[in-house]
Amino acid sequence: MVGVVYLAPNQTSPNFVKVGDDVKAGDTVCLIEAMKTFNPVKAHKSGRVTKILVEAGDPVEYGAPLIVIE
Repeated sequence: MVGVVYLAPNQTSPNFVKVGDDVKAGDTVCLIEAMKTFNPVKAHKSGRVTKILVEAGDPVEYGAPLIVIE
């Protein structure tokens, strides 16, 4: 999805995930705003977050890697 990535639900909340967090498949890991609509990005598998490849507010393109889960 083309849009802007957000790592937290709002400016005063903590990020959805940080490096070292364990996630389950289906957990929300970030949001992408496209055409004023916020779309949740879900973990595609269970595992541990090892890298976050984007920063809040970064523009993203189709297929761009956002977060590494191992």
